[in-house]
Amino acid sequence: METAAAQLRVLLDGVEQVLPADEFERKVTEAARGARPPLRAKLGVDPTSPDIHIGHTVVLRKLRDFQRMGHVAVLIIGGFTAQVGDPSGRSATRPRLTREQVDDNAATYLAQVRKVLLDDRLEIVNNADWLAGMQMADVLRLTSQMTVARMLERSDFSARYTAGRPIALSEFLYPLLQGQDSVAVRSDVELGGTDQTFNLLVGRDLQSAAGQDPQCVMTLPLLEGLDGQAKMSKTAGNTIGVDEDANEMFGKTMRLRDELMEKYFRLATDVHPDEVDRIGQGLADGTLHPGQTKRRLARELVALYHSPEAAAGAEERFDVQFKQRAVPDDVPEFRLEGAGEWFLPTLLVKAGLCASGSEARRQVAAGAVRLDGAVLTDPTATLTTDALSGRVLQVGKRRFARLVG
Repeated sequence: METAAAQLRVLLDGVEQVLPADEFERKVTEAARGARPPLRAKLGVDPTSPDIHIGHTVVLRKLRDFQRMGHVAVLIIGGFTAQVGDPSGRSATRPRLTREQVDDNAATYLAQVRKVLLDDRLEIVNNADWLAGMQMADVLRLTSQMTVARMLERSDFSARYTAGRPIALSEFLYPLLQGQDSVAVRSDVELGGTDQTFNLLVGRDLQSAAGQDPQCVMTLPLLEGLDGQAKMSKTAGNTIGVDEDANEMFGKTMRLRDELMEKYFRLATDVHPDEVDRIGQGLADGTLHPGQTKRRLARELVALYHSPEAAAGAEERFDVQFKQRAVPDDVPEFRLEGAGEWFLPTLLVKAGLCASGSEARRQVAAGAVRLDGAVLTDPTATLTTDALSGRVLQVGKRRFARLVG
């Protein structure tokens, strides 16, 4: 295990807040000296969707830092809490998911999470194991440890209450259920986004009531998306997905706003904090070129989720597309079989360039669809196989298909 000073340099880097800070430092110091077992660092994730993006990985990567420093990562899959729905930051009650929906999401979610976390010093548990079987007496005991006034201290609950918007009683239960997770796994520190602070502190209260040493709370900033405005989310359309292919990931990163580069290096890559400090200083004083620095960031991200070779290939392809303005050599082929003519939106979907007909029509209307470089503007166009054969169909800057008759 690293010295306490070396651990704290890594564990505190990029962190928004640690509560209580002196208690956390004491726990790390004692563990480094061998005076206590390695810390149990807890993170709970609710699989409310099947995919994750690098915004989600900020807290996952900090959990990985604990593993690298010799501590134990406790990942709680919210098989039960995902059915309730975390109200943090929401202005309306979240629709409830079924157990089947949660299980389906968890299957792909967990596979992507493993791309970030180490296999060593990792415990993965499901909170349905201890929450689903609770009796009414257990629920009443749990709710007796929290007051309505305390719940309304939460800014999102308070805002909704003041505005007269509904708050379901199940939403009041969520922080208690999350806190009960901390009791169940005996966590020493719990990680979460800045919007999770209230929930994390409830865990401290419940652990104290259960006679446990209360956990420390560590919050991390929310990562802005590619537009530099809203936080990264599918709703905002500003994400880099963990499961996206290398070329898409590299190209998207190159669209990132310059002022976000240091934050992305710090929160989303394996670059050491000392090196990130140097990058930030170099960008500020002009000794580092923003374009070249962004290329390094793109390579770092692609290498993390694919490989260094894939990163080099993605950069080469990027140069072919955007510097030489040429079509890459490895464009996939689509065979124009079974039809003498093609309705354009249908062709875009069949060729794998759009996910749906509605997306295809939107892309055409936006001027993002080209055939051998010529923009196609009619979303109702029908093209013959003879007119399409041997040509390259393109959507946006990175999606191509070579049409073969």
